[in-house]
Amino acid sequence: MIATYMGEYGADVIKVEQPGSGDPIRQWGANKGDINLMWKSLGRNKRCVSLNLRVEAGQELFRRLAAEIDVVILNARPSALERWGISYEDLASRNEGLVMIHVTGYGAGGPYSDKAGFGTISEAMSGFAHITGEADGPPTLPGFMLADCTAAVHGAFAVSAALLHRERTGQGQLIDLSLLEPLARFAEQATLTYDQLGKIPGRVGNKWAISVPRNTYKTGDGHWIALSGSAQSVALKVFDAIGRPELREDPEYADPLRRIVNRDAVDDLIADWIRQRSLQTVMQQFDDHGVAAGPVYNAQQLMADPHLKARGTFVPVKDEDLDEVRVQAPVARMSQTPGVIRYLGRSVGQDNRDVLHELLGVGDEEFKRLDDGGAL
Repeated sequence: MIATYMGEYGADVIKVEQPGSGDPIRQWGANKGDINLMWKSLGRNKRCVSLNLRVEAGQELFRRLAAEIDVVILNARPSALERWGISYEDLASRNEGLVMIHVTGYGAGGPYSDKAGFGTISEAMSGFAHITGEADGPPTLPGFMLADCTAAVHGAFAVSAALLHRERTGQGQLIDLSLLEPLARFAEQATLTYDQLGKIPGRVGNKWAISVPRNTYKTGDGHWIALSGSAQSVALKVFDAIGRPELREDPEYADPLRRIVNRDAVDDLIADWIRQRSLQTVMQQFDDHGVAAGPVYNAQQLMADPHLKARGTFVPVKDEDLDEVRVQAPVARMSQTPGVIRYLGRSVGQDNRDVLHELLGVGDEEFKRLDDGGAL
């Protein structure tokens, strides 16, 4: 996903996969017929090359490619990179300015360095699952690739910083990124609390230990909304919106620390008011009073939201397999260099001939020899 993000803003991305089945992500999630939908989005703007890294000819092709490019992104275990001869030291010996980011489950330098790791394990070990879910329920994992996505954001930022450093100094470098640490950083409130107060935060459902009100509430017509009073001024406006302005003067409700102590009473007041009204009525009242609230959307509702439609959050992209697919547009809206989606995910090895000829000068005869020899 690091390359997905960077490809939206101008990077020429070459996706290298094992011949045949390709990246395992091509088998994740829903298919339309035999076409994987998630790959269509994650594979956007990527030229696809298949190399068999288990044979010397494939490994040498990878080394030759790495000598011609700016950034290499790898997610295999350190022992595999050493075995295949594509470690940072191997690649940088041919390309001194190379920036390489190596993403693993746990990062280098510790006893887990070469241990198998996936995002799910990082979501558990980072502390995220421990603080997510109902107080009397089990630790809860997210319903999507949270650890992978979080690491990708950190990774894209790190690569950009490394490229800026190279532009200034000519020096390449190795970036060591784990799946575990980025998510742990986002959940740092828990470790700070333990370090300084000796307390281990637990699960509180949709509430929040440091801010009240904050929860999801069911409306009278069966919808759900989320509400946040993280700013004191907004929290007090909630009492105005539900017809209880006098609570502004009651320290049990007006004082932020006392509200946390009285969380259940505050929640009951808000929930009782909301459950007697429709979603439209609740949202209108909250909007009129400047309360931060929003509906809980499913996928259909998200894509139909008028604000997101106005911003072009989901854009139709022509595709050679599915005719047209609505995918999310590049997130950051840049005034001078806007992100683009040139095409969606391509098939395994679709660009072998073009890429190898363009970057390495591989002609028809060599290409046939490599293909026949199992390197492609």
